[in-house]
Amino acid sequence: MTLHGYWRSSCSWRVRIALAYKGLDHETRAVHLTRGGGEQHAPEHRRRSPLGQVPVLELDDGRCLSQSMAILDYLESACPSPSLAPDDPWDHARSRQLAEMINAGIQPLQNLAVLTYLARTGADARSWARHFITTGLDALEAAASERPGTFLVGHAPSLADVCLVPQLYNARRFDCVVDRWPRLLAAEAVALALPAFHLTHPDHQPDAARAA
Repeated sequence: MTLHGYWRSSCSWRVRIALAYKGLDHETRAVHLTRGGGEQHAPEHRRRSPLGQVPVLELDDGRCLSQSMAILDYLESACPSPSLAPDDPWDHARSRQLAEMINAGIQPLQNLAVLTYLARTGADARSWARHFITTGLDALEAAASERPGTFLVGHAPSLADVCLVPQLYNARRFDCVVDRWPRLLAAEAVALALPAFHLTHPDHQPDAARAA
């Protein structure tokens, strides 16, 4: 397998975490999102990802799967152990709910394409990102606090934590006041103690040193 991604892409980091957690061998290929107008717009990458986004998981037979949540679902089905899906049906759904609060309710509003467009209009793109990250993580803090647990859902990492850790990284990038989310920070700290989360951090990626 080959993972096409970008060091600072939160969606790429999600997939890196899952691959590492499941111990799956793979190659990585960097797709620089800003160099030369963005390598994600090149025809070769568009054939892999119709929206011109990262990450993309390319299988050994040439099949390509884009969109991080679809890739995570594939990896969970293809390699169910160790699992990132709670066995209990309610906890399984809760994990997906919290993950989608990030995937659908926060990340798209602060991704590179949106912020680039806003900057072209003269809007304060960083303020925009900070607003939507803060309101989204406020809601996630409230939802996660409904039940105790070491991680966001119970006492094992799940899809929710895979999405949380990269999103908190983005929150700090945009100068959000992260101390307002103690439940999220506690889950993040436990997750980052695991090699699958720590070693896949953007700063540890080969393309980080070359990033403009």
